[in-house]
Amino acid sequence: MKWNIEDFKLVSKTKLAESKVYFKKLIKKTPKNLDLIMQDLHEEVFNYTDCLQCANCCKTTSPIFTIKDIAKISKHLKMKEIQFINQYLRVDEDDFYVLQKAPCSFLMDDNECMIYEVRPKACSEYPHTNRKKFIQIANLTLNNTEVCPAVYDIVEKLKQKVPFN
Repeated sequence: MKWNIEDFKLVSKTKLAESKVYFKKLIKKTPKNLDLIMQDLHEEVFNYTDCLQCANCCKTTSPIFTIKDIAKISKHLKMKEIQFINQYLRVDEDDFYVLQKAPCSFLMDDNECMIYEVRPKACSEYPHTNRKKFIQIANLTLNNTEVCPAVYDIVEKLKQKVPFN
């Protein structure tokens, strides 16, 4: 489905309580083939999803920056690591490096990423819906249903594929 971002925000918020209940059941009764189901749904949804039409993740949230990410990006920008950290990052309540502000400083007007080829690992793996041991990030996925229209679509399709009545 192609989303208007404002419509998406309203719809995802109204479905959040239902999705929370669903994920509690999914965690309790995880199907053995959940990873395969998620990979198939991820592929299906990303066949019709163009992230450049949205970029809501880049506009509203920050990835975690690892030490490796910081080294790679600062080298690419021809900056000292400490300079990069001081200019762009802060330490969050969980002791992770994250962006100082949103939208992402590297997001361009056309929704492309200025540092795409060296973007953080968290960005390259986002929205994490096709990873192994998916159930371990169920809560992150639940949160991402309010950030990413593709995640919302994947979760809605998952509810149909693995119903709990």
